[in-house]
Amino acid sequence: MTTVRLTGGRIYDPAHGVKGEVRDLWMRDGHIIAPPAEPGGAHTVDVSGKVVMAGAIDIHSHIAGGNVNTARVLMPEEHLAEQARYPQYPFSGAKWSAFDTGYRYAEMGFTTVVEPAVLPLNAVQAHAELAAIPIIDTAGLAILGNDDFMLRLLRGGVEQQTINDYVAWTLRATRCLGLKVINAGGAAAFKHNARSFGLDDVVPMYGVTSRQILQSLQRAVVELGVGHPVHVHCNNLGVAGNVETALATIEAAGGLPMHLAHVQFYGYGDEGRRHFSSGAARLTDAINRNPNITVDVGQVLFGQTVTISGDVLRQFDARGIANPRKWAVWEAEDGGGGIVPFKYRENNYVNALQWAIGLEIFLLVDDPWRVFFTTDHPNGAPFTRYPELFHLLMDRDYRNSWLERIHAGAADVALLRHLDREYSLDDIAVMTRAAPARLLGLPDRGHLGPGAVADVAVYSEQEDKAAMFRRAHLVYKNGQKVVEDGRVVNVVKGRTHAVAPAFDPGIGDPLRDYFHRYHLVRMENYALLPEWLPRTIGSELVVH
Repeated sequence: MTTVRLTGGRIYDPAHGVKGEVRDLWMRDGHIIAPPAEPGGAHTVDVSGKVVMAGAIDIHSHIAGGNVNTARVLMPEEHLAEQARYPQYPFSGAKWSAFDTGYRYAEMGFTTVVEPAVLPLNAVQAHAELAAIPIIDTAGLAILGNDDFMLRLLRGGVEQQTINDYVAWTLRATRCLGLKVINAGGAAAFKHNARSFGLDDVVPMYGVTSRQILQSLQRAVVELGVGHPVHVHCNNLGVAGNVETALATIEAAGGLPMHLAHVQFYGYGDEGRRHFSSGAARLTDAINRNPNITVDVGQVLFGQTVTISGDVLRQFDARGIANPRKWAVWEAEDGGGGIVPFKYRENNYVNALQWAIGLEIFLLVDDPWRVFFTTDHPNGAPFTRYPELFHLLMDRDYRNSWLERIHAGAADVALLRHLDREYSLDDIAVMTRAAPARLLGLPDRGHLGPGAVADVAVYSEQEDKAAMFRRAHLVYKNGQKVVEDGRVVNVVKGRTHAVAPAFDPGIGDPLRDYFHRYHLVRMENYALLPEWLPRTIGSELVVH
């Protein structure tokens, strides 16, 4: 393969302490290489004055699975009128098609994306859809914490090692990169007519609390040595005063690694005349004091979207505020989900304060290595609006101009107008490249050192940061040019990333009996065999 040399670019590589230094970058055989002793014969690309970073990584974006497909069916108006952008490809007019998902991420310089909610029962379908997304690498997080087998184990008082074996078996069966817990026990309680569920509430019939479920799964992830900490969707999402739940969850982590997802949605106080206030200062103070905790934000941006969640209890509760007035909620053996369309409005007090709270969290967390860039696509906003969020974080004047436009009452009570911090290009490189790679346990990406996968994004620096990050000047995936001047020019196939922790095969006996007695599918049809992905849908599986 030809050696490629990018010359004259300003490199941002936080993993190696490089902050805007003009250096040449060399690629060969799909990897970054050290400058060769005899550089002759290389294909040289002049990127003088451009900004060069590793390919960006999105740790939490709903891009595949049953809930995503139901949302597409429920909201045809979001894509039927979309102008075809790549008419030579199937479904090119569908805004949220697999094809367009890959193109739009690549155009912004993203090269790896994690689907954070794979129901084990639905893993085959989810992987088929992930493999259909071109260009980007993908991974999934398997959901546990509401399934009957797990709750039966806890009710029976089994040893932690048995929980560990079941978690390891699940990760192998689903070919996922990590573990997701959504409102632990909440979906199971919903099936018994519960309509709220807190961290210390007890799941009917099983006699275990949400706290016990979460802590046992957290311990399993730690003891199995899985790179990514347990990925937690807390109880009481979207409810005024739920910052107390988030704080209790941080305390419940007991110093062990834990990642809290889309924390904007549980950064709410209940103070003031409207009994809805910002809890960002209290939440970020706890995050700053607990280095074992990482978070992604789930930023709200104004406009139409559709909320997608495995938190069936919360989505059922939110059906009354659907906009437009349609919704879907379903239950399954190991959870379920809900799809509720929603339009965030800048002149609405609650929506405006949600927008401000997310930005406050970004700006108040001291360490950019522990706060991650998400909109919880599509819950807070579509991922295609990431460039706008970059602009808000990097330009205080731009943020303040929005404070003049949003609901005046929300602007007055928010902390945001008092925060002067502006993110730098190095901060952006940390939050979207180096830190996500470290958090996910992917040491071969997120940086530009020799041996790294040659996923590289080159940007034309502009004062308007949204314009800068909306369309990358160049993007390389595994050393192959895939984007030029903000448009896909070459379609390659990405890889699927997973872990395969060891477990005692003895867990298979009670599992096989359980499947035979209670499940809709046979155990041998439930798990994805190691050879299934490449043979069936052509996706290369990379096990870490």
